[in-house]
Amino acid sequence: MTAEPSTGRQNREQRMMAIRAAAGSSGTWDWDILDERLYLDAHFAELCGVDPADGLTGLPTDVFFRAIHREDRARIRIAVAGILGGAELFSKEFRVVAPDGAVLWMHGRGQCEQDADDQPVRFTGLLVDVTDRKRTEERLRIAQSAGGVGTFEHSDGFATMAVSEEFCRVLGLHPAPVLPVQTVNAVMLPGEAPLIPSHLPDAGVSGLEAEFRILRADDGAERWIARRGEVVRDGAGYRLVGVIYDVTKAKELEAQLRDLNDTLEARVEAEVVERHQAQESLRQAQKMEAVGHLTGGIAHDFNNLLMIIIGNIDTVRRRIDASGDPRLMRSLDNAMKGAESAAALTQRLLVFSRQQPLDPRAIDVARLLAGMSDLLTRSITEAVSIQITSTAELWPIEADAHQLENAILNLAVNARDAMDGSGALTVAARNVTVSGAGAKELTPGDYVAIGVTDTGSGMSAETIAKVFDPFFTTKEVGKGTGLGLSMVYGFAQQSKGGVYIDSVIGEGTTVTLYLPRAISEMAAPAEAVEAVVPMGSASETVLVVEDNDDVRAYTVGVLRELGYRVIEAYDGAAGLRLLEKQDRSIQLLLTDVVMPEMSGPALVEAARRLQPDLKVLYNSGYTRDAIMRDGKLEPGVDLIAKPFTFMTLAAKVRELLDR
Repeated sequence: MTAEPSTGRQNREQRMMAIRAAAGSSGTWDWDILDERLYLDAHFAELCGVDPADGLTGLPTDVFFRAIHREDRARIRIAVAGILGGAELFSKEFRVVAPDGAVLWMHGRGQCEQDADDQPVRFTGLLVDVTDRKRTEERLRIAQSAGGVGTFEHSDGFATMAVSEEFCRVLGLHPAPVLPVQTVNAVMLPGEAPLIPSHLPDAGVSGLEAEFRILRADDGAERWIARRGEVVRDGAGYRLVGVIYDVTKAKELEAQLRDLNDTLEARVEAEVVERHQAQESLRQAQKMEAVGHLTGGIAHDFNNLLMIIIGNIDTVRRRIDASGDPRLMRSLDNAMKGAESAAALTQRLLVFSRQQPLDPRAIDVARLLAGMSDLLTRSITEAVSIQITSTAELWPIEADAHQLENAILNLAVNARDAMDGSGALTVAARNVTVSGAGAKELTPGDYVAIGVTDTGSGMSAETIAKVFDPFFTTKEVGKGTGLGLSMVYGFAQQSKGGVYIDSVIGEGTTVTLYLPRAISEMAAPAEAVEAVVPMGSASETVLVVEDNDDVRAYTVGVLRELGYRVIEAYDGAAGLRLLEKQDRSIQLLLTDVVMPEMSGPALVEAARRLQPDLKVLYNSGYTRDAIMRDGKLEPGVDLIAKPFTFMTLAAKVRELLDR
């Protein structure tokens, strides 16, 4: 074998660098099949534990296979043989053992070049590190199967463990990404087994699914928690991956059921029914809570992405002349519609999981229904007649007007679909006083009942039992998300009300939404005003604190375009330092709610110690309990929900500064 000419080596190096730059890979290879030499770039060579200089001059092909995890090696050899035998593409995920013993997941992609006789002469490709994605998928799979709240991961023999923020919240510990195992096990009540076993190989399988009593570290409250997990073995050893969640309510209901059994002989028939209802309520509550926790976290990340997409589309639309290319404007309009549809779906996820903050006000239901008449007419086919009625002297209710309109529209659209194109739709509101005897799950008191009735096909008892489940739908694939009634259920529960269904097969269905009577007086209806962009001035300073770089860049850009003086910080600690330096020159703090290290509320508390009159505007796509109380915004708290637009942000900031 002769030495490779310098020009050939340079061409190969340039080709490998180009592949790596274009694909953002973790390494590239060039296999000269005729010379049986494998050329590696520096990144791939280091991964295989060889000198990068040797990788550029050529190595035996077995160097590549030795770096592959022994459990994946045979599979990859077969795949490579297939490429050499004529297969077009190589695309496999496999594990690689780095020189330091770390096990990394790689996605290898390549293809084979052939000569004029269809014989393989060169096999080139690249590696992409997908370790983080694989670990995230593993955690998510465990969390979904268990329906849990807090996730954790512990490697055998280590004194610390990786945990989620929800894990810390369940145990009452200060939020941190890594905790000592001793600290976690210290919350267990005397006599309870440790939450994290001391030796994972001996943990077995059945012992990983268990329930424990704990004393929360922050308030000393005794709680029941459940643990679900799985011991994973790889080249680095044993790891325990799992979830924990609070099951105190379930335990309390179980205790109530045991008490009922003490008098079972005297109350057999009544208590069987009551027990069934309690079990169904428990099942529904656990399911909704578990799915809510999962979807809430997803919605937070998704809203940040939508904030970037919607914000930048909005910016481009405002900066393109109205007389510009109409095809470009249509494309932007379609992109905005798609992003807004995704945002609406995210809001539904938050509503049914009761993690969307409500802004309850006293509402005139009769006026609201009258105002929805045109909207309902446009949303329902002409073959369906619509009647809206309200009893005289209808009480005002306490609810979020926007979410109430969404709930009524969802019920109307479901009713339309149930009638298969034609029929009669009735929306009727009446006053109802619920007593203890007929309260169902409602607290006794005064309510306004809003019923939506259709003349459709009706529903069976089995269907009614499932209709409020998230993602359950009787519609064809692609014609419904299964979130409409779940959203209505979540809104009713969060508003301290309820929703109930009466249906007869072949005759129709009535869905009745109960909302509590308002104590406060209704505000006068606002007069319509022309939409004008409310501008700011350079004498008004806004501090923007946001940990997502792209969201922060968009927000700062909008505020500067509006004329404000803007300073920015990437987290709470940096924002607090800026507040200390500015000597009370900042009029408004615009901060994200959920941030690492220091949350938005913690930043606001510290900031107002420095500047008590500082005005604050929160922005978030997922507030959780940070600024909410009983599902509603804390008094005096202002929030702009992600994703928001130029005009929404402009109006909210101007409103706060003028207040």
